[in-house]
Amino acid sequence: MALRVTFVAAAGSSSVLAERFEDDRPLDQAGWSAVQRVAHELLPLAAADLRYCSPAPRSRATGECLGYAPLVQLALRDCDMGRWRGLTLGEAMAREPGAVDAWFADPRSTPHGGESLLGFIGRVGGWLDTRPAEEDCRVVAVAEPSVIRAALVYVLKAPPSAFWSIDVGPLSTIGVAGRAGRWSLRLEGVSAQPTRA
Repeated sequence: MALRVTFVAAAGSSSVLAERFEDDRPLDQAGWSAVQRVAHELLPLAAADLRYCSPAPRSRATGECLGYAPLVQLALRDCDMGRWRGLTLGEAMAREPGAVDAWFADPRSTPHGGESLLGFIGRVGGWLDTRPAEEDCRVVAVAEPSVIRAALVYVLKAPPSAFWSIDVGPLSTIGVAGRAGRWSLRLEGVSAQPTRA
């Protein structure tokens, strides 16, 4: 059977409009409360054979709070936004409107001096492709919403522009199944997944 990877979006640490590029703030009280509200639905994923998270503080905290004891994976870090790191999209637009437009229009561009969208998608896809492919292995990975969006673009072999059309909310889950180079999207409820004794 194929490798099954369930991505869990990290709990939020601010409103969507206040989200910052490469946000390294820890979970706030609202984020902790949100994890506690959905923990009963996400706890069964702790039975996964392998448990990972991005190095972002809120991803690590979400994984720990859910009892996953996840291993940090540098390949699951957010896109390197160069000099825009720590800015909101609105702040970057106010400072460099032409550069932001170029970033949205060309997935190869790096107007911020960091990583291109194509590079980011490729890095996350490379991480997926190098997961151990043991029979019926189950993996859970807690990551920033942008990492999950990049994974979905890679899995679906969608054009990079599809990245901007995917909405991943805090603590949402999405599964993919397959092996290197052959992935498919897997839609199922968390409660529908069997737990191992």
